[in-house]
Amino acid sequence: MQEIISTNNAKIKYLLQLQKKSSIRKEFKEFVIEGRREIIAALKNGYQFKMLLFYPELFSENEIYKLIKTFNLEVEIYKISKNVYRKIAYRHSTEGIIALAKMKSHAIDRLKISKNPSILIAEGIEKPGNAGAMLRSVDGAGADALVLVNPKLDLYNPNVIRASLGMVFSIPVAVCNLKELTDFLSQKQIRLYAAGLQNANVYFKENFTGPTAIAVGAEDKGLTQELRKIATKQVYIPMKGQADSLNVSVSAAILLYEIVRQRY
Repeated sequence: MQEIISTNNAKIKYLLQLQKKSSIRKEFKEFVIEGRREIIAALKNGYQFKMLLFYPELFSENEIYKLIKTFNLEVEIYKISKNVYRKIAYRHSTEGIIALAKMKSHAIDRLKISKNPSILIAEGIEKPGNAGAMLRSVDGAGADALVLVNPKLDLYNPNVIRASLGMVFSIPVAVCNLKELTDFLSQKQIRLYAAGLQNANVYFKENFTGPTAIAVGAEDKGLTQELRKIATKQVYIPMKGQADSLNVSVSAAILLYEIVRQRY
């Protein structure tokens, strides 16, 4: 086992680049994971790891070897100093363990769904916190997948991983453009309901018991007209106060749980 005590170490500099720059993550198809829960979620769902780093005052050497034995890992292992840990830890409550992992493919044609699926579609999403919250709602509602259409964020942004509580690793996620989405929905014969106000019905008056996809749009502009055009119907959530809309992740959760209610 090797030890890294300098923040100027080349491996540490590379991890910092991966954390900060989406372009670097996409170029090398690698990303950084922090925390016991998140790392175990990734391992349980087939992510390949290249490196484990641990700060022994928070995560012991015995725990590292137990993790390696449990998941039969063949990875580089580094014990890191306090200064190094504080330099690369995105948050300091991650239990002293950090990993370097390889990205998975998120092509929509590889998405596996049930015979009667429920799918959340998010178009143009740019805030990692909202993406993370939607992943948790997809998990909680037992939906089949999250599909990101033309997203303005990186799925492996550290804030998405953190906000999703590791669900980004366990929930099937596809990233696609509008044509790819249209082809997928047509092939699978899935009805698309778009969240909006134009010619829309109250969401709980629609029938979501068959194959269903719910689409929500970007935080500032909502869904594009192009996506609305391919929708089977548009639905809205009644607003009784002065605000004219809910946070996109809240709207997504409400619509997903209406599918649960109708199918329960």
